[in-house]
Amino acid sequence: MSSHPTDPGQAPAPASRAALLVVFLTVFIDLLGFGIVLPVMPRQAEPYLAALGCSPAMTGAVIGVLFSVFSLMQFIFSPILGRLSDRFGRRPLLLLSLAGSVVFYALYGVAVMVPTDPVPTREQAMMAIGLMLLARLGAGIAGASVGTAAAVIADCTTPENRARGMALIGIAFGGGFTLGPLIAYFGLTVFQKAPWGVGAIASVLSLVAFLIAATVFRETRPVGGVPPRARSGLGRMRAVLSMPAVGALVLVYFMAIVAFANFEATLARLTESAFGMSDDDNFLVFAFIGLMLLVSGGCYRPLAKRYPEQRLLVAGVVLLIVGLGVLGAVAWTVHADPAAGQSWAWKSVFYVASAVAVAGFACVNPSVSALISKQADPARQGEVLGVNQSFASLGRIVGPFLGSFLYGLHPSHVLPFAAAVVVLGAIVVLLPRIATETTR
Repeated sequence: MSSHPTDPGQAPAPASRAALLVVFLTVFIDLLGFGIVLPVMPRQAEPYLAALGCSPAMTGAVIGVLFSVFSLMQFIFSPILGRLSDRFGRRPLLLLSLAGSVVFYALYGVAVMVPTDPVPTREQAMMAIGLMLLARLGAGIAGASVGTAAAVIADCTTPENRARGMALIGIAFGGGFTLGPLIAYFGLTVFQKAPWGVGAIASVLSLVAFLIAATVFRETRPVGGVPPRARSGLGRMRAVLSMPAVGALVLVYFMAIVAFANFEATLARLTESAFGMSDDDNFLVFAFIGLMLLVSGGCYRPLAKRYPEQRLLVAGVVLLIVGLGVLGAVAWTVHADPAAGQSWAWKSVFYVASAVAVAGFACVNPSVSALISKQADPARQGEVLGVNQSFASLGRIVGPFLGSFLYGLHPSHVLPFAAAVVVLGAIVVLLPRIATETTR
């Protein structure tokens, strides 16, 4: 393996720094594109679905599919791309993923160019929705490279520095989630609100990342490192999950993602029902959440120098439970006393609790990835971390669905947060086992 610093405190070699830069850009651009499309896709799809005569329920279902297929493709393809990167190298897989982002975000821009005024014909509406679906499928496959990106970090860092390296992914997530909606907002202004502007912006940014990667990224994994095996994809996944501590860690990551994605999916609806926030207010709330992810990810790196990943994982789970539990209390209080929704005190509690939950997730994310990487054979980093990211993608499917379903079952809207705390409670049960198996 190339590019390993010889001393835990030593700065990475130039080739390693270039690789880490490309990893950061790959994940950042992936989340940036997601954040750019996220705020506008439902509104852009609605006119086409109305032209097809879809009921409100069917419209919501189709928009839900457009969101979920992105994560579904990541669930399916993350371990596949990770395995291929173990055999053929990280560089070709990352370049292929970035090139795919260029193509499929551009395709999204083409899809929404179908005019909505006058009302599109049925054939035009079907074509627009079909192209949007294809673009989301392709972007999800291209975005399945996060496991490969984590494998690059594992290639370029010593076990002592692994958690600090994995924190780069969390920082990239936060930065992309923060800047995506902001770029969409100002970019659409530049394009005079042209609907294709979001696709064009995301595609151009992916092209910039591709050019940087093609120029500066040197391979971190020797080609042909893993011989072909007769096992099926499911067989290889079972083999990964049967590794000591890895199965429990993957389950922890899945449940943490479910809890946090539950929160993300219901956030905009809660701010509207509890505090009467407008669309612009919600835009700022999402930017605040992304900023907290960015800041928390930056704070994690120095903490990883002082504390082991096991302790940071426990701290992250506790912070998630406290933050999401308090958000549930806010929802219940505002339901019982609607006047509380106009109080700055309760709005402050909402923001603080959200920040605590985000800080908790920012601790869980790199801690789990680092612990899994340390348990894995160096020759199988891409495969093992790809399986982990695959289950993370599954969590991003289950979490929003669970939260959206539970949100409307009670007028207090407290059930999604209660469910998230219960899920996190199950993680607490697994923590002693993880501590034992990862310190052997």
